[in-house]
Amino acid sequence: MELRVLKYFLATAQQESISKAAQVLHITQPTLSRQLMDLENELKTKLLIRGKRNKKITLTDEGKLLMARAQEIIELADKTESEFLYDEKNIAGEIYIGGGETDAMRVVAKAAKKFTLKYKNIKFHLYSGNGEDVKEKLDKGLLDFGLFIEPFDKKEFDFISLSQKDKWGVLMRKDAELAKKNFITPKDLKGIPILSSRQFLVKNLISGWLGDDFEKLNIVGTYNLLFNASIMVDEGFGYALCIDKLINFTGKSNLCFKPLKPTLEAGVLFAWRKNSPLSKCAKLFLNLLKN
Repeated sequence: MELRVLKYFLATAQQESISKAAQVLHITQPTLSRQLMDLENELKTKLLIRGKRNKKITLTDEGKLLMARAQEIIELADKTESEFLYDEKNIAGEIYIGGGETDAMRVVAKAAKKFTLKYKNIKFHLYSGNGEDVKEKLDKGLLDFGLFIEPFDKKEFDFISLSQKDKWGVLMRKDAELAKKNFITPKDLKGIPILSSRQFLVKNLISGWLGDDFEKLNIVGTYNLLFNASIMVDEGFGYALCIDKLINFTGKSNLCFKPLKPTLEAGVLFAWRKNSPLSKCAKLFLNLLKN
């Protein structure tokens, strides 16, 4: 498969129309149709369901799979190209960083600001996701670095431990019964409806703090990023087990955060794949962050 044809396929899938995609790509509609048919013949499978006149193009299940893979392939190709365009005299390039929601991102942001003041032709690309999502993209080479909240399986990675710690607690409405407390104990969590991170290692962490099986809690839902979970909490759906400093409680917010007691803190790691070559731009940024 050629990258050019994958880009044609992606444009068609995104535009849901061969004619519109042809306009975006600045090629003729017959040329695009022929390229897409050749791609289906090459893969020996139907990728597109072509509707009648003025009907949208839809993807088969195989087409949806190719769309996901094509996006990753093109991202990786663009990233690789930018790495080889590095110029010692006029440093330019792109750095890809993924991470979960954590206030420790400020450490990275301050380093990035300092870095771009020195190297003005550097671009940063940020990807937000939970630890599992970020690890998968690191494994595929789509990211240079990942920001991980402990617990995290570090054996495949080199990393810097950031000085900033995240504190665990419970997000709730200000009119909730538990909002009268200054902190939340294991006993307080028994029986209340809880939204929890879906990551397996987090469950182990909370089980250790509880001194009991995590599954005995009344888990009514899970989340991978906190913002949407905070809306569920705001609407009275339940309480969210989470880390601090992610939701703004100022102004007219109905929400508040209460820390756990005994205190439960999580370290934050800035990590990259072991034995995986970094671009020259990424190496320069890593050195700055270490310093």
